[in-house]
Formats: sequence, C-alpha cells, structure tokens
Amino acid sequence: MRIKTILNRVQKFKSFVYGEVRWAEDEREAAIDVELRPRKNSRPLCPECGHRHRRPGYDKRPTQRFEFIPMWGFKVFFCYAPRRVNCPDCGIHVERMPWVKGKHRLTESYAWFLAGWAKRLSWKEVGEAFHTTWYHVFCSVEMAVSWGREHMDLSGIEAIGVDEIQWQRGHHYLTLVYQIDASCRRLLWIGKNRKVKTLLGFFRWFGKERTEDLQYICSDMWKPYLGSSEKSVGKIWDRQIAKSMIQSDFDTMIGSKPIGFSGSEFSFVVQTLYYPTGESFLGPEPIEQQGSMIP
Repeated sequence: MRIKTILNRVQKFKSFVYGEVRWAEDEREAAIDVELRPRKNSRPLCPECGHRHRRPGYDKRPTQRFEFIPMWGFKVFFCYAPRRVNCPDCGIHVERMPWVKGKHRLTESYAWFLAGWAKRLSWKEVGEAFHTTWYHVFCSVEMAVSWGREHMDLSGIEAIGVDEIQWQRGHHYLTLVYQIDASCRRLLWIGKNRKVKTLLGFFRWFGKERTEDLQYICSDMWKPYLGSSEKSVGKIWDRQIAKSMIQSDFDTMIGSKPIGFSGSEFSFVVQTLYYPTGESFLGPEPIEQQGSMIP
C-alpha cells in the first residue's frame, strides 16, 4: 500500500490532491515530504471572510513545510506553496489551508494527536517520544483547551466546588471552580489569586442566569469565597466541617451520649439527614434507619 493511499484514506482534503512523496535527504533525521497541490480549477479560500473567489491572486508564496503525524517513527511533512487570494472585500491575503490554522506549522491533526498524548504523559515526555519540541506540545494543548472553551456547554449546572491550589513559590494561589453534579464533574474556570474579586470574576463569566440556577456551592471557610457566594441558593462546607456539624446534631438529639461513624455510614447520613442549606432533618424515619449506629 502506498503512502498516498493511506493519506487519502485518513486525511483527505477537498480541493487539494497529494503529489510526489519523497525522502528529505538534507534533514538531520529521516523524514518524509509529501507534496500537496490544488486541484485544477479549484478556487482559493479567503482567510478573512471564508468565501471562495475565482481570482487566485497574482503569485504564490515559497513552499512551506507543515508537520503531520509521524509514520513508523519518521517525521512527515506536507509541502505546499500557498496561493494569494485577491478578495474584493478583504484585499490580498494568503489562502486558508484546511490542514493548518493561522500561521502555525503544525497540522491540526498532529496538534490534536499531541494534545491527546499530553493527557497521559508529561509534555516533555511527549516531545521526546515523538521527536518534537516542548513548545509544539504546549501549542497543541493550548489549541485543544481553546477549542474546548469555545464549545463548552454550561447549561444545567446546579452544583459547583471552589478550592485553591498553590502556584509557584510562596503564597501564590489559583482559584479553581469545578462542576460537581452527579452527571458531570469537570473543571470550569481558573482564576489568579484567591480574593473576593477573583471569585466574582467567575460569576461574571458564568452569567447571571446560570448563577441563579445554582443550588449548591461546595467551599471551605475561606472568607473571600464565602463573601462572593452570599447570593447563592445554598452552601455546604468541606467534608470535615460537614461531619462535625452532623456529629453535633446527633449529640444534640441523644443528649450527652456521643456517636462515632465513618465510611458508608457517614455518606448515608449526609444524603439522608443533612441539607445543603445548613438545616438538619431529624425525623423519625431516618433515625429509625440509623438505629444500628446508635450504641
């Protein structure tokens, strides 16, 4: 099977055809160069407005090389001389090429390939494994994150968690906001510092209507976070504080006789007896179900 046959099967571009495939002899390491040519009578695409125009422009740029996914341990490059587009609305620009975005030299397929491996290995290890640079891996991850942010669905979020993580040396922190609904758990937002205005920046980004739909906010007792969450529907603190509050409710219920519980028993108590608004429910049915826990 020829390389062109494989490429036509896995990466076929409309209005472009694969040409000659050759070894790159002048490279420091073995590489494969694949020539790309526009189809006859094809019209170039304007990068600004996205329209195809019959006027291809007055010349071409020099041949450029765009790195594709390696094959059998060899680097693969697409070689193409971009045409200039004479757009009546936008002026003269270099045509839009479907295998690359903007002025990047990594093809989009290769960038997604590196971003996928960056989820499993460190960026340095990914670069070493595929004979590329750390910066190329960084650009690939940045592209994937930007795409994810643009296509993120923020509907139906009812529960979020807020926490901080130390960043760099000293007291430098980042604020992290997660979606913690039972159906979906993911990172939503990252903000610099852990101040009141940091979390307020999240609520401005999240939107007023979505903020009003929030039912629960999980946070610790850090005052800036509590001050930013005053207008939320309900709050529940971290696990240790919730456990101590539930323990206090049990001690109040049975008097001076203490109760000890952990593991699945604690999870059941949280789901059955404790509401995120801070109110305790000590009805007869839940107490009867937990009778085995009372010594």
